[in-house]
Amino acid sequence: MTPFSVSTMGLAALAGIALATPAFSAVNIGYAPVGDAGNAADPATGGFFGAVSYDYNIAKDETTIGHYTEFLNSVAKSDPHGLYSTNMASRAYIAGIVRSGSDGNYSYSAVPGSENKPISYVSWFDAARFCNWLHNGQGNGSTETGAYTLNGATSGIFTRNLAATVWIPTENEWYKAAYYDPSKGGTGGYWAQATRSDTLDGNTVGTAGSANYFDGDYVGSGTAVTPTTIALTDVGAYGLNSQSAYGTNDQGGNLFELNDAVIGGSRGGRGGSWVNSGESQQGSSYTIEIDPTFQGASIGFRVASSVPEPGSFALALLFGTSLVTRRKRSS
Repeated sequence: MTPFSVSTMGLAALAGIALATPAFSAVNIGYAPVGDAGNAADPATGGFFGAVSYDYNIAKDETTIGHYTEFLNSVAKSDPHGLYSTNMASRAYIAGIVRSGSDGNYSYSAVPGSENKPISYVSWFDAARFCNWLHNGQGNGSTETGAYTLNGATSGIFTRNLAATVWIPTENEWYKAAYYDPSKGGTGGYWAQATRSDTLDGNTVGTAGSANYFDGDYVGSGTAVTPTTIALTDVGAYGLNSQSAYGTNDQGGNLFELNDAVIGGSRGGRGGSWVNSGESQQGSSYTIEIDPTFQGASIGFRVASSVPEPGSFALALLFGTSLVTRRKRSS
């Protein structure tokens, strides 16, 4: 084997990496693939939630403060759409993002130690613009078209474009990733919690089957009082033994997460949060309505994405093969 030769399997891996992660992306989302297309809906919901007829990817983690800081520095030197909330800096128990400078020259920095905590005080419109930015390649990519055609709108109900490559998960996509387990009972089934369990074992980090929610004390405070320094945990802090069957983190607790459900003039939210008590609010039976303009201390989001088409994969593989052949000839 020459120094420049690569196995077919290696080329496939390289091609997959190239498709999944743009070369110069500031924000790299780690995705969990969700297969088992055509699964049945959860009988516990009367057959309403959980069925998805296609494969897709969903972010393993909630969108973080670090991700959102990169987004703001790219698109919000002026901020006509209100992507930044001053609560991101003023609420110490959330930590978050500090803005400096003046309109037209704003810059943003994450509070030290908060980069891997999930971003809160974001609305459905903020999340949709973040998806547009990812869809359009980040950097100077548009926030107004792509996954959602917003064109300056800051209110109303908008639906995902068919050609979207990154989007706010549908309620079924979110629900399946959190609660469905293709191996449960040998034929597939649903858990009540997003930890491959029907119950939660408290909010202690490192304890299997746990999540960040209020169970008599807030995570990090040790007492049943409003926390002054710590409310959110780093995404994925609870570890492998608290993940969903598809490998997602924190779909129960930390923050309620927006989904793309339309409920009257509102959008859907699921998963409970650090401030909500009781297992039921973290579990599959609980959903909330969220005004699409609302920015709150308990609201965040994760994104979903499409699975690359086989033709695109083959094209990347062909490119990789061509590149290696040229290198071999020049060696």
